[in-house]
Amino acid sequence: MKTLQATFLLFVFVPLVNPAPPLQQESLQFYEYDTDVSMGSLTQQDYEMQSKDIRKPEKAQFGITKLELSELYSCAPPLLADLPTCLLCVCLSGSVYCEEIDIEVVPPLPKETAYLYARFNKIKRIAASDFADITTLRRIDFSGNRIEEIEDGAFSKLLLLEELSLAENRLVKLPVLPPKLTTFNANQNRIKSRGIKANAFKKLTNLAYLYLGHNALESVPLNLPESLRILHLQYNNITSITDDTFCKSNNTRYIRTRMDEIRMEGNPIVLAKHVNAFSCLRMLPVGTYY
Repeated sequence: MKTLQATFLLFVFVPLVNPAPPLQQESLQFYEYDTDVSMGSLTQQDYEMQSKDIRKPEKAQFGITKLELSELYSCAPPLLADLPTCLLCVCLSGSVYCEEIDIEVVPPLPKETAYLYARFNKIKRIAASDFADITTLRRIDFSGNRIEEIEDGAFSKLLLLEELSLAENRLVKLPVLPPKLTTFNANQNRIKSRGIKANAFKKLTNLAYLYLGHNALESVPLNLPESLRILHLQYNNITSITDDTFCKSNNTRYIRTRMDEIRMEGNPIVLAKHVNAFSCLRMLPVGTYY
């Protein structure tokens, strides 16, 4: 007698959106270019599908190829109006990671977004409407894009924003910055002194880290806040400073107690000619003295 074998079918229900592996938020920080400080970055996993040496188009969520998905995203059909960002990017616990996916505009964000990482894309412009309804943002990183224009008021409603990086873009002027910033990175742009308003930093009483290296500044920005600890101005075109640039010429007892580092190397200025400009500092700026 032949043995009868029963075949059982096991049905596994898989959610449409696979959860991303857990990440430690503390390890994701801004990185300062041309310094010894290196920061973490989100590691991306590559998936390959092979069958008998014949490559098939990689399937994204919902069984469509990435090319088809990108077309859907660019067209933004009503059916997927609330879905594209978290299909193309990784959305995890209030953080959105959209790095190196060649997007050209700021994607629509979930309203609870607190951290946005959109580095190394092709974004050219930031509009005021991009963050109009996202008041929970605390950190934004647009490093390594092609941003030339930031519309007036683009960051005006971000009252909780503490860290903003616009490094490695094509900016010629700075936008109006939100009041609670602690870190602002605009290294490696095309910013000239006329592109920074006289009071751009005056009211930023929490600003501690300001990075403006590798630009085209002719002078040190005015009205730097007392909260400032690190100031990077290396490799600009700064030719002169005054006794009031960092200190107060009418107050010989004034000391900038929080300022720990000023970098001015790579500028044509000879710092030894402006000794009085540093009388209130605990340490001399890094730069050329002869």
